[in-house]
Amino acid sequence: MNGISDVRLMLHGQELLDARGLAINLSCAPASSRWGVFRHRWVTRKVLLELDADQLRDIGITREQARTEGLKPFWRV
Repeated sequence: MNGISDVRLMLHGQELLDARGLAINLSCAPASSRWGVFRHRWVTRKVLLELDADQLRDIGITREQARTEGLKPFWRV
């Protein structure tokens, strides 16, 4: 999906997680290892699927775009 960067998703995901009180920490950059990148993609895509309509509008994507990106396997870019 064009126009969505990992940074924007990570920052927005951190706000969402803080507001909901979840224990997953997204505040650090993804690890430089392949597995760290895979984990980062998995977590940010999972958060993307949980965003409501207002949050999706804030980051400038539709529900369908979020679903398409969120359902991608973690090993795909």
